Amino acid sequence: MARILIYRRNLRFPHASVVDGTRALGELGERHGFTVDASEDPAVFRPAALRRYAAVVFLSTGGPVLDEAGQDALRAHLTAGHGWLGVHAASSTAYEWPWFEGLVGARFDRHPAIQTAPVRVADADHPATAHLPARWEWTDEWYDFRSDPRERGARVLLTVDEADYTGAAMGLADRHPLAWCGEYDGAPTFYTALGHAPEAYADRAFRGHLLGGLRHVLG
Repeated sequence: MARILIYRRNLRFPHASVVDGTRALGELGERHGFTVDASEDPAVFRPAALRRYAAVVFLSTGGPVLDEAGQDALRAHLTAGHGWLGVHAASSTAYEWPWFEGLVGARFDRHPAIQTAPVRVADADHPATAHLPARWEWTDEWYDFRSDPRERGARVLLTVDEADYTGAAMGLADRHPLAWCGEYDGAPTFYTALGHAPEAYADRAFRGHLLGGLRHVLG
């Protein structure tokens, strides 16, 4: 049975929803055959501890959450072919570490006020999106990023039209990315900007989105 590590340390803007996210991922594991451990302790990022995990999830992490030894251990673990999944604030993690920017695909920049807008499925041929309608009404923090993940070769799965909400600043119109996947330095990767609110993790469609992302990074 595959085991995944959920890392939840946030030194910038801690999210109460990590409790709900951990519970949701644990329940998905019970139904779909994987085991979940959760931690906010950077000491877990050592080779001996990471060896047991098929994938690592950064669940709304933020800031410099790993020391140098932890960065080295995570990089070695992922370049050996293990998976990485980032949720929501994970894109605000480790700005001081250039390698991590390649891993996540794009850095968080800012977001306007929480509001509702239709998420658009840009690529339905993926387990994280195949179950979703073409337009999916959702309420969240609509993240602007410092760059377009497509520039790093990411496969964008979900988008939002900047005309459908107030305060967008990326200037990508209907190509504004929300979720993407790929491979980086030998590791299968997946990131979704959705998941700010606790209630998101009780939503069946969003749980299916997370499960599809996990299937991607678990191979």
